[in-house]
Amino acid sequence: MLEPTQDSEQVIERIAALDIGKEELVCCVRVPDPNRPGKRLQEVTTYSTMTRSLLGMCDRLRQLEVTRVIMEATSDYWKSPFYLLEAAGFEVWLVNARDVKHLPGRPKSDKIDSVWLCKVGERGMVRASFVPPPPIRVLRDLTRYRSDLVAVRTAEKQRVEKLLEDAQIKLSVVASDIFGVSGRDMMAALIAGQRDPKALAQLARTRMRAKIADLEEAFYGSRFGDHHAFLLAKMLARIDAIDADITEVEARIEEQIAPFADTVARLDAIPGVGPATAQVIIAEIGVDMTRFPTAAHLASWAKLSPIISESAGKRKGKNATGHGNRYLARVLGEAAVSAGKTDTFLGERYRRIARRRGKKKAIVAVGRSLLIIVWHLLSDPQADFVDLGPDFYDTRGGTQRAIRNHVHRLEALGYTVTLHPAA
Repeated sequence: MLEPTQDSEQVIERIAALDIGKEELVCCVRVPDPNRPGKRLQEVTTYSTMTRSLLGMCDRLRQLEVTRVIMEATSDYWKSPFYLLEAAGFEVWLVNARDVKHLPGRPKSDKIDSVWLCKVGERGMVRASFVPPPPIRVLRDLTRYRSDLVAVRTAEKQRVEKLLEDAQIKLSVVASDIFGVSGRDMMAALIAGQRDPKALAQLARTRMRAKIADLEEAFYGSRFGDHHAFLLAKMLARIDAIDADITEVEARIEEQIAPFADTVARLDAIPGVGPATAQVIIAEIGVDMTRFPTAAHLASWAKLSPIISESAGKRKGKNATGHGNRYLARVLGEAAVSAGKTDTFLGERYRRIARRRGKKKAIVAVGRSLLIIVWHLLSDPQADFVDLGPDFYDTRGGTQRAIRNHVHRLEALGYTVTLHPAA
């Protein structure tokens, strides 16, 4: 039985496509032929990627009354023409290069690629990638740079620990954080020339003073030399400089996030999501959810939905989700782990999945749940987060399901369970 489809066969009358490189780009424009109905006119021009040349391209596109411009996401080279065309009032689409790959066996050149992209685009055979509006882009640059700075600081701290191990100093065995107040004082004393284990151990403060004997053992027999002191001083100075940079970037983030303060507060109510996590989520997906028709669309875009691969009636692959936005995936994973430690619905969901399928799958599953909650909160400004409670799974299925689950858990621990109704 034939069924109607949602496809719309329409041709974009006036369209342009850009094949972008670092130094130059090729622009293909296709418009209707006024003298031959149903036919098209085409113009292919090469422009420099310098601003003056791009402004000239904008004037030419405006003269030809182009309504849509399509370009591939080529490294970061797409940003300059995209932002300039966007500011000029054009409808600009950024498309995934994988979606517009040229047919095999055909010659390949920048001109041919631009013509192919234009032909594919005019028939509506490509989808626009998500590019956030300018205020969100500024916030995204800041939050991503903060993440990069934190990663650089972590790498430098790991170098410090390796240096101390090289000098036969086992400080990290005794102290959980060697960069606390006590650890920094001890490393400063080492740089200043102090080598006496007892004197170094006496620099411990508060709770660390209960480990003075262990600290003496950690410093005993060290071979900390002048070159160790030189390198340690440089590493600690770099860590302090990065700390200062992170503080300045966070202050700038607070300025940029101010218009979205209410949204941050609403997202902060979700278990596992703190202000910093909410800032990253807003920076990566924005606050306008009309770009994602449903929560499933957002989860699919973030690559938190299993990839369906079926052939001959058989499922193939391992239901992997693929690689999505790594900054968003990182904070959602951290939030999922934090939520797993809470006595909430999300915490219970994490623990249930982790018991059956492992922690990695639990992180992805709860991360997807978090993203769905975020979509609903951003889609409806009047909505507030309400926790379903850790007993949701037990109460939803009724008493028998709760009994069955508890019996299975006890049997898994090696017990034989016999049930007797209470008097």
